[in-house]
Amino acid sequence: MKQYLLDTNICIHFMRQKYNIDNCIKEVGWNNCCISEITIAELLYGAERSNNIENNFRLIKAFCQNIRIIPLTNVLKAYAKNKAYLYSKGTPIEDLDLFIGSTATTFNLIMVTEDVRHFQRIPYIKIENWVKRD
Repeated sequence: MKQYLLDTNICIHFMRQKYNIDNCIKEVGWNNCCISEITIAELLYGAERSNNIENNFRLIKAFCQNIRIIPLTNVLKAYAKNKAYLYSKGTPIEDLDLFIGSTATTFNLIMVTEDVRHFQRIPYIKIENWVKRD
């Protein structure tokens, strides 16, 4: 069974009930989806910058209670290798995104993101974009 790592933008779309992300998750199965610890940090940062901090914290807490969270411990070596590779090619990506993408490659997960062009620079990453903009 395929396993999916949801990028932060996908989680935001889900919480805002946009682009039928909820249907995509239902289709692949909630138990087949997970997030990185880094995604939680990015979601919390977004909540802190929002106009409705407490409500957004509640949404994030509810979301995180129902999804598997992948810790960074086993990702550190892949992150370092990917970062060195991308810098050698002159195509680095932001560290937090590199941690998320390295999580996908380390655990052989399909990266679900709207930022396909950004993440596709990471070697061996598998990517899907569930966002269909009209």
